[in-house]
Amino acid sequence: MSASAVSEQRGDSKPLVAVTPGEPAGIGPDLAVMLFGKTLPARVVVIADRTLLDARARELGLSVPLVDYSLEAPFSETGLNVLHVPLAVAARAGTLDARNARYVLRTLEVAVDGCQRGTFEAMVTAPVHKGVINDAGIPFTGHTEFLAERTHTPQVVMMLAGGGMRVALATTHVALKDVAGALTQQGIERGLRIVRDELRARFGIERPCIAVAGLNPHAGESGHLGREEIDIIVPVLERLRGEGYDLKGPLPADTLFQPDRLRDYDAVYAMYHDQGLPVLKYASFGSGINITLGLPIIRTSVDHGTALDLAGTGRIDSGSLIAAITLAAELARNRSIVH
Repeated sequence: MSASAVSEQRGDSKPLVAVTPGEPAGIGPDLAVMLFGKTLPARVVVIADRTLLDARARELGLSVPLVDYSLEAPFSETGLNVLHVPLAVAARAGTLDARNARYVLRTLEVAVDGCQRGTFEAMVTAPVHKGVINDAGIPFTGHTEFLAERTHTPQVVMMLAGGGMRVALATTHVALKDVAGALTQQGIERGLRIVRDELRARFGIERPCIAVAGLNPHAGESGHLGREEIDIIVPVLERLRGEGYDLKGPLPADTLFQPDRLRDYDAVYAMYHDQGLPVLKYASFGSGINITLGLPIIRTSVDHGTALDLAGTGRIDSGSLIAAITLAAELARNRSIVH
């Protein structure tokens, strides 16, 4: 039985959302246990090692009753619901251990598979540490790419929301020297189709207006500073405009993010990671949200890293995780309305 069907049967109105705490040495477990006692728009199940969560709660001086989650049992309203996945070795706050890399990926697999089966209506991820996963001999580029592969999705789009902006990316975790070579007409067209379709279906924007950034300074200056705009981006925009898309650009990125201009756009489509995200994170750090568009499931995430130096200290803010859970719940409700 799906989570939504179980919700209806029990009279629950809140979506069931899986939360993965990510790197066990980072602040993800802290954020997870800090959810207890918060008023949330979702019923949260944390997928993690129960011993890790208990130890981190005690380290933070928190009293957090942990309840083993089961779809067959009533959802606990008096404890933190936990779906146990065991660590390989005990984790210590602030100290990375490559032996736990497969544990991190296993929590993600459980969440993704649960969403695909209908057990969960969405998943929310806390930060992972890409370096230690790769140190364990496991090629790993990031959540976005991992989720695409796990769900057999040929192309997804990374979009961050916050500070009154939505910024989607044509390329994600790609070295700057490789960005131009990674941009193709086919990839940009697919990406813009995903962004437009998701803004309509999940965010309820009937005719979204998308601002498309150029790759080069001054959007190529009519070819004098690069031809990617002329050869790759413009032909795509012209084709999609012919289908009724509302697209602006390609626009110079250095002036695109002026507040007066942003009010006219429902989203910005940037060509690479550090073209679009520094502006958004400056405006919203600590409350921003990462959304993976194009997946058959709903996935949101925090907008920050593992913060190893803050793990176990209590000197953190759970605002981004709560914002990510709130948006995941909203998107899950929107999907229920559409279907």
